[in-house]
This record gives sequence, structure tokens and C-alpha cells, in this order.
Amino acid sequence: MEWNLLFWHFAIVCGFLLAAVLVMSILRKQRTSSAAFAWLMVIFFAPYIGVPLYLALGGRKLKRDARTKENIHLVGQETLPLEKADPIDALLREYDIPGATCGNKVRLCQDGVETYNELVNLIDTAEHQILITTFILSRDEIGKAIVDKLAKKAASGVTVRLLLDDIGSLFTSRRFLAPILQNGGKVAYFMPVLRAPFHGRTNLRNHRKIAIADQKLVLAGGTNIAKEYIGPTPFKDRWTDLSFVLKGPAVRHYLEVFQSDWEFAAHETVNIIPPCLKGSAISGEGVVQVVPSGPDVPKDPVHDALLTAAYTAEKRLWIVTPYYVPDEALAQALRLAAQRGVDLRVLVPAKSNHKLADLARGTHLRELAECGGKIINYPHMVHAKVVVVDDRLAVVGSANMDMRSLFLNYEIVMFSYSKAEIKPVHDWVEGLMKEGTQGVNQVGPVRDTAEGIARLIAPLL
Repeated sequence: MEWNLLFWHFAIVCGFLLAAVLVMSILRKQRTSSAAFAWLMVIFFAPYIGVPLYLALGGRKLKRDARTKENIHLVGQETLPLEKADPIDALLREYDIPGATCGNKVRLCQDGVETYNELVNLIDTAEHQILITTFILSRDEIGKAIVDKLAKKAASGVTVRLLLDDIGSLFTSRRFLAPILQNGGKVAYFMPVLRAPFHGRTNLRNHRKIAIADQKLVLAGGTNIAKEYIGPTPFKDRWTDLSFVLKGPAVRHYLEVFQSDWEFAAHETVNIIPPCLKGSAISGEGVVQVVPSGPDVPKDPVHDALLTAAYTAEKRLWIVTPYYVPDEALAQALRLAAQRGVDLRVLVPAKSNHKLADLARGTHLRELAECGGKIINYPHMVHAKVVVVDDRLAVVGSANMDMRSLFLNYEIVMFSYSKAEIKPVHDWVEGLMKEGTQGVNQVGPVRDTAEGIARLIAPLL
């Protein structure tokens, strides 16, 4: 009996000490007060759930495991002169993001068939090297077709490197990827969770989507490799998404991001050719800036650039996102933009694939609509992540308009400042908006309460 009492006394003391340590960690590491409050509430009122949950999910930009991945250092190239740069470009340079480069060519992939064909072409035409990182590579017929093509290229002597996120591709086993491995290709998983489940790494996911051929051609955007995203023929239930093909000096920055991710996950260095030089074979009109974000990038460049866009937009600010759960600073900036007369529109799927995210977005969307913003409900699932600011900026990449993408995930986004690249993005978004319906549904007290709870715990998502 005495030993039992002693044991429980010891357990309670240890529990209080652990909780105290976690509280101090939360107060120091959480960027927003809402995130800190949400974690504190869970730990105080449900400690048996909150403590292991925080140990598994952890805070943002944790250094316990993330410290072993060095910060990305993009090599500056011949950039647009600062006096000619957009204010957002100038801001990002203060974050040690290289300025926008000229001479790029960008072509949009506006549906899943086009993206699939470009990915297949990228693989088939590669002569020396294929580098791919993706959040999801499904075990369906699309994933198998891509794996078989990569295996064939590896067998022909082409260097093949495939990087998958361990959570996004949780069921994509090495057995499924065996054709690549058996033919000399290499595969790595980003931050395997089961190797250290309580190191806070579960919450730090690599959400980047990049495919690079011969260090000259990039296919990037928001599209994963699965039937619901891409395929050789139209598919009724396919999600609406947007990717792009890039050639030119900006390719090097995608290479450097892949190199950093691969070296961290596979402990192998991918050699990169010298920086693209003036007078290279590519001579396009595109002025673009490659912006990574995540634990391997100081501060939060994508979030802060979008915040600046909201405050500097004069005529138009259009947003396409599957999940609209911004932090309070960004939400307020968007509401103020709408109030001062900016044509502010947010296009979201009428019903996304995440019910909790749909609940968490409800109060945000209604508040934005009350300030004059327009909410467009698209009839199908939209997975694209796009922002259009006036006639001066188009943003396409992997980052959603939610706190997970903006503060936790490893992401990569392309900022386009040239009209030749902005107009196709503008036209694509405008086409989606014509298919959607405008408005926000009013809800009853039960739904309103549920949405309020979801918004409260949104920082934990």
C-alpha cells in the first residue's frame, strides 16, 4: 500500500514538472497567442491527451529534429535591380530570399491531364537526372505508372531520386517502389514518424511538390501524384488543381531546395551545376521569385509576403485555397482590404476533403463577407493554392491559406511579377469563379458553436 502511494505521488510530481516544462516551451515557441492558448487549454483540461499530443506534434520550427536540417541558403543570381522591384520582392530580400530573376519561361498546367502529360514528358525526356519530391505518391494506377517510368529511366542509367513525405505517403511502401530501387534509383522518406514518435516531428511535414529534369526543367505547384490529382484521361471526381512548368535561372532555386531536403532525408548530396549565367539558352519574359518556407527558413516569408500583399493591394486580391484558416493577423488584413474597397474574393470548395477545416473556416468566411469580401463556393474539390494581387503579382505553389502551411509545413511558392505570367493565372482563377456560386450560408446556434470550437483548436490542426 505504501509503495503504491509513493509511486502515485512520484507520478503526480513528475506530471506537474513535465507540464511546467511544456508550458514554458509553448509560451516561448508558439508564434501566435491563439496557438499558445489552444495548447494550454488542451494540456490543462485534458493532460492525459494534451501532453502526449504536444510531444508528438510539438511546436513550430522545433529544433530537436529540425536542427539537423540546415537552413536553406538560396544562391543569389542576377536579380531585378532593387529600385525596380515590387515591394513584396523587396521585403523578401530582407528575409535573405534572393530577389526575382529575369529571363524565365513559365507555362501553366491547368488540369490534371495536362499536369500528368507534363510529368510524363519530364521523365521521358530526361537524359541525366530526375529529382522528384512530393507529399503524396499513391499506390493507385497513376502512382504505379509513374513508378514504372522512373524505374525504366533508372535502368537506362539516368540518376533518379524520389523523396516522399512519411505521413503523406504513409502507405507507399518500399515494396511498391521496388522497381525504382532494383534498377539503381534511390528513395527517401522525409522525417519518418515511427523512428521518433515523441520528437515533435509528426507536425513538421514536407508539403513541397517539385519535379526537376536535368537541372533545366521544373514542374511544380500544388499537385500530388495520385488519381484524384492527375491522369492521362479526364476523371469525374478529379480535384481542380494548378501546376506550372518553369525554365530559366529560377530553376536553380528549386534545385537548391531539393538538395537541402534530400541531404537531410537521405544523407546524400545532390550535385548542382554552376548558377545559370547571363546569356543562357533560356530567354523568357518571366520575372519570378522562388520562396521556400518552413522550419528550414528563418521567419515566415510566405505568410509575411501575403500579409504585405493584403495591405498593399489597391484594386484586386483574389485567393483560391482548399482550406481557409488564416491566423488573426492575416484574417484582419484581408478584412481591412475588403473594407477599403479592394475587390477581395476567396474561392473555396463548397465542401472540402477535411470536415474539421470546413468547420474552422466558417466564422472567418462570414466575417470577411460582412466586411465586403466575396466568398465563391466552387462545386467540386479545389486543391489549388493561388493568389492574384492587382495586375502586379501572381502566387502559385504548395502553401494553403491556413496556419499549418504558413507556419508548420515545409512549403515552396513561386511569386510572378511579370504580366505575361500573371494574366494566365488571373484568367484561370476568373474561369473558376464563373463556375462557383457567391455567398456564405447563415448557420444556426449549434453549427455556430461547433465552428467556434473548430476555430479555437485550428492552431493545433
